[in-house]
Amino acid sequence: MELVSQENFQVQKGMNFGIKKNYSIVLMSTAKNAPYNDKLLDDGTIEYEGHDASKSLEYDKKKVNQPLKTKSGSLTENGKFFKAAEDFKSGLRSAAKIKVYRKIKAGIWVDMDFYDLIDASINYDGVRQVCVFLLKPNYEGIDKNQDFIDLEHNRMIPGDVQREVFERDNGKCTKCGSTDNLHFDHIIPFSKGGSSKTASNIQLLCARHNLSKGNKFL
Repeated sequence: MELVSQENFQVQKGMNFGIKKNYSIVLMSTAKNAPYNDKLLDDGTIEYEGHDASKSLEYDKKKVNQPLKTKSGSLTENGKFFKAAEDFKSGLRSAAKIKVYRKIKAGIWVDMDFYDLIDASINYDGVRQVCVFLLKPNYEGIDKNQDFIDLEHNRMIPGDVQREVFERDNGKCTKCGSTDNLHFDHIIPFSKGGSSKTASNIQLLCARHNLSKGNKFL
């Protein structure tokens, strides 16, 4: 419900090109049972897999190429993202801004903030051709008076760590018990040697407590 409230519409598809006036939206997951092979790389870049053909009794959608166009010739969501990436590489447009939401468990999504769509390719996975899109973190909206390095690496917390922390902290701010607008916070800031890879250094804080902490030790 918070996601719907924040975007002011019901996000039903995983890929939503140009759904908002200034940006697109994608939903992703790096869980083992996720339907697509999305990856969060060590440098923060996301490898986002395109989406399958529509479900049909005529074929297994996991065994046919991911389409760039519909039967009528219009662009699919894959095609729209692919064209935007190609146009960016050709200098025809600026990088498309993508808002990413990452699923960590049923009904729980992490706002990963904005990324730039910088590249696209069609890869053969041994069975079929799949689309792969590269999304690079976009830090334009970050307040440089805050701990920039810590905020930058906040997105690189692995999904399994996020899930462990959310369950350990019972989905509540560890300071006040709020369940609204939660942030994953580094107990020891990354810039001071704290790790993003271990649950023991990550806690849930509400927006108020996270922003009041900054890069200080609490």
